Amino acid sequence: MSNKKVHITGMHCRSCEILIEEELKKIKGVTDVSVSHKDGIADISFKDKLKSLDIRNAVENAGYCIGENAKLPYFSKNKKDYIELGIAFFIVVLLYLVAKQFGVFGLTGLIKGNYGSLPVVFIVGLTAGISTCMALVGGLVLGMSSKFAKQNPESTGLQKFVPHIYFNLGRIASYFVLGGVIGFAGSFFKISTSVLGLLIVAVGFVMLLLGSQLIDIFPFLKTVSFTLPKGLHKLLGIKERTEEKYSNTNSSLLGASTFFLPCGFTQAMQLYAISTGNPLQGALTMGVFALGTTPGLLGVGGLTSAIKGQSSKLFFKTAGVIVLLLAFFNISNGLNLVGIRDVFAKKDVLAQDKNVKIVNGVQIVKMTQKADGYFPNKFTIKKGVPVKWIITSESQYSCASSIVSQGLGIRSSLKLGENIFEFTANKIGTIRFTCSMGMYTGSFNVIN
Repeated sequence: MSNKKVHITGMHCRSCEILIEEELKKIKGVTDVSVSHKDGIADISFKDKLKSLDIRNAVENAGYCIGENAKLPYFSKNKKDYIELGIAFFIVVLLYLVAKQFGVFGLTGLIKGNYGSLPVVFIVGLTAGISTCMALVGGLVLGMSSKFAKQNPESTGLQKFVPHIYFNLGRIASYFVLGGVIGFAGSFFKISTSVLGLLIVAVGFVMLLLGSQLIDIFPFLKTVSFTLPKGLHKLLGIKERTEEKYSNTNSSLLGASTFFLPCGFTQAMQLYAISTGNPLQGALTMGVFALGTTPGLLGVGGLTSAIKGQSSKLFFKTAGVIVLLLAFFNISNGLNLVGIRDVFAKKDVLAQDKNVKIVNGVQIVKMTQKADGYFPNKFTIKKGVPVKWIITSESQYSCASSIVSQGLGIRSSLKLGENIFEFTANKIGTIRFTCSMGMYTGSFNVIN
């Protein structure tokens, strides 16, 4: 038994390792292969002789090259990268202004329901579908569709589109079902507001890394990835399914199995789905995320052929800027839930709050919950005096409709109309409340 180490360039994740291992194992005499994308090395065990040409052909068949990876710099030295980043930022600002002009951000107020974070989840899905999900899952889609085309050379363009439909239907269905499962699993753990905040901050940092990779300003980050153990990857048969004879069932199962693929966006959404502790919200979160990725995956063939060269770089940089903004958005929201931002916030102390009326010895606090937050959202109340907090909900389909206050022990989904909470503050200080995502905040300032 002999052993040979080969340097390979172009790898960036566990999926790359598995693709190369599968090709190398096809070489006659090879008994075992272990590939490391971090080291850029394939360790090959074999009997008798092993030809270098066979190794090169196998690696190239997998889509990679023989050779050593050069050490990647921390910052790009290409001025064009920074110019393109500036253009990408301008495009994002323009898109934001257009969306704001057409009232896209106010659409949540027109829909009934209470899962206001879903529009954000959908945007994350759209971004993932044209970036990391396309890069990771796109290879499976192309492999599946090319197998169908090879087996059905006389099929029309519409017929060749059928595998994509089955793949995405299987994907959306599995994300919805398994999202409900992990949401249900999360219901067994009573997650405090602070822990929920930390989870959202973690999601933000995952997206921060993904966005930083997409803008291509920090080359060294290309070596960082979120991956599943190779054993589990193989156990799920994700690679093998692309090698089977095509069938609509296999196409759907392949789409369903992508729930377990090591995509950072998917893992971030899975983390949030668990944190909801709600089967329905977990299912909706993952289902809407998968739905958001669908346009990118459906158009993977046409999109990758239409967007090439400099256009593709600008395209992915723009997606990266969007991801970074969403990352900072999540981190800010998480810090709101943890209470860190409140430590540095300016506190206005009013001896008499016009929004607080005393009726029959009870402090009456009236607040309106709209699609974009709470109005008013700051109140001054007296210690030891009962409080009747009346919240009028005008928009259920908003993150603001799910209100949380660790200090008051409140975690509730507001119904349309009046919602009443009664409590007595026995300590001087600040009692905070936020929506369940930390997007919208408010506070009670307790005085003597």
